[in-house]
Amino acid sequence: MSQHPALTRERGPHTHGPLADQGHIKRYVAELVGTFLLVFLGTSAVVAFGGTFANGVPTVGYLGIALAFGLTLMVLASTLGPVSGGNFNPAVIIGLVAARRHPVRDLVPYIVSQIVGAVLASGLLYLIASGRPGWRLAGPGGLGQNSYGAFGAASALGGEIVLTFALVFIVLSVTEKSYPYTYFGALAIGFALLITQLVGIGLGSSGENPARSIGPALFVGGTALSELWVFIVGPIVGGLVAAGAYGAFRGAQNAPPPSEETISLAGTSAA
Repeated sequence: MSQHPALTRERGPHTHGPLADQGHIKRYVAELVGTFLLVFLGTSAVVAFGGTFANGVPTVGYLGIALAFGLTLMVLASTLGPVSGGNFNPAVIIGLVAARRHPVRDLVPYIVSQIVGAVLASGLLYLIASGRPGWRLAGPGGLGQNSYGAFGAASALGGEIVLTFALVFIVLSVTEKSYPYTYFGALAIGFALLITQLVGIGLGSSGENPARSIGPALFVGGTALSELWVFIVGPIVGGLVAAGAYGAFRGAQNAPPPSEETISLAGTSAA
């Protein structure tokens, strides 16, 4: 079973039969529930930020939105992480699998669970928000859908790649078995999302999570759907690049140091 690194590092022997099947189901349900809560709470802050929910008074603002996503992930990673690993993001599980840090067999079920959780969260938020007179689905705040606006597809794609790279690289680093500060793993991951959200929101719209982007887009339609590919492709590429960079970084760290003789010869040659 994939365990959250902030709590445990060890993996026991693989089991088979009904108990193993129950373990798989628990992991998938945990990913569904975790993604549901992450998307619902995070995008609720976006909905409250604009439109009729502002009521002419100061709202949570960009900082509040970033805090909603970051702190929610931090709490979920600590609570559901011991069950499923606390991914809640297709880009993260893709990065973990690419870095050979998670079983390939979980890849598709995890992604499906995450997308289902995000869609359910957006559906519930739609039912709640639509009860407000004057609320518009595609208006300011809307349903928390991603949109790159005036930045253009290329700029948005580049931003998604870089920001997701940073997030997944941090996840890979703090979940490494040799990471000395195990109990701060969830804290680091939550703050990583908070920081990248702050930067990303200022650059147009920060997704970093295909499931989070798919959920609202399915209900909003129109521009949200036509621009959705950027918020799917960008995070996936960013996660894969992070896995490659992490592998190269770990490989360099684990390489044997040059011997004193080699250093000496190099010095003589240079002279």
